[in-house]
Amino acid sequence: MKRTKNISLLALIAVFSIATLAIAGSQPKYPIKGRHKGGDVTPKQAYRMLQKDPKNTFLVDVRTRYEYQDVGHPVGAYNIPWLFSTTRATKRGYAKVLNKNFCRDLKARFNPETDTLLLLCRSAQRTVAASTAAVDCGFREDRVFNVLAGFEGDKVKDRNSPYYGKRRIAGWRLEGLPWTYRMDPKYMYLPDLQKK
Repeated sequence: MKRTKNISLLALIAVFSIATLAIAGSQPKYPIKGRHKGGDVTPKQAYRMLQKDPKNTFLVDVRTRYEYQDVGHPVGAYNIPWLFSTTRATKRGYAKVLNKNFCRDLKARFNPETDTLLLLCRSAQRTVAASTAAVDCGFREDRVFNVLAGFEGDKVKDRNSPYYGKRRIAGWRLEGLPWTYRMDPKYMYLPDLQKK
């Protein structure tokens, strides 16, 4: 009797898991979030590009310093924030302001003529504008890429899913690519390290 209950419970869990995956699978995995200069790559394509040419290909995490540290980041990703969090509270959380030195910060680390930049944020929303900004400040358009789905991926939109509103669609971390919480000064936001 107990064995039958266990088998029934396992079967129910399996059906629920498959149904959840099917629901999540109906949502686009890598939606384009806006027009921008440069190209688009999936997280796995970006990872392969990094492996193929590590001397001239760089992953740039444009999230805030807080996100980079406390949510985690891809191993070897340089943090150059597109936006900074402020201390001003709003209905949606803390207000953010544009990093006016984004172009200068990119050029302080990378060579616009030879380097390929793979720009990553939480879900590939901020990198739409950041990719265009990188091209506008001199990086070659054929060497600037927006990493689709970003680090955390997209939220499940199906209201019937137990994961509704959770970031469970694609993304660097969900796809099992290398990531860490470790803060390495080599990759941290450079102006912060220069201030003493």
